[in-house]
Amino acid sequence: MSERINKIEQYCGFVIGNGYYAVPVLAVQEVVKPQVVTPIPLSQDCIRGLINLRGQIVTSLSLRKLFDLEDPLDRDHMNIIIKTKDSLNAFVVDEILDVIDVDPMDTLNPPETISPQIRKYLHSVYKTDQHLILLIDLDKIFSTL
Repeated sequence: MSERINKIEQYCGFVIGNGYYAVPVLAVQEVVKPQVVTPIPLSQDCIRGLINLRGQIVTSLSLRKLFDLEDPLDRDHMNIIIKTKDSLNAFVVDEILDVIDVDPMDTLNPPETISPQIRKYLHSVYKTDQHLILLIDLDKIFSTL
């Protein structure tokens, strides 16, 4: 039994539109409220701009735009600050969920019914009693930016 517990991975869950997603907790530096965004001319559509987080410049990324979902500007949102080896990035999400304990043995490949624009950024999916949680592969997201 203890061998199985050691394999549990923790994910930070969040909501975008009607979908439930998660990123590895170890990649999350913090969660912050909306920040003032300075646009970056000629950047990709999914790049909202830059935010100043206590003196650190952070690239703000709209997962809605990246996933080709409608992105109303006046909606409530939160920022998940993701740390990579080179920089900090803010994922703009609709709502933050609890930390989710995931046993990798219980994950599945993303089903074909998920939009290809989203599926290409997924590592796997995890089914809870209430929802299908899409586990994001951060390397796939950052390799396209």
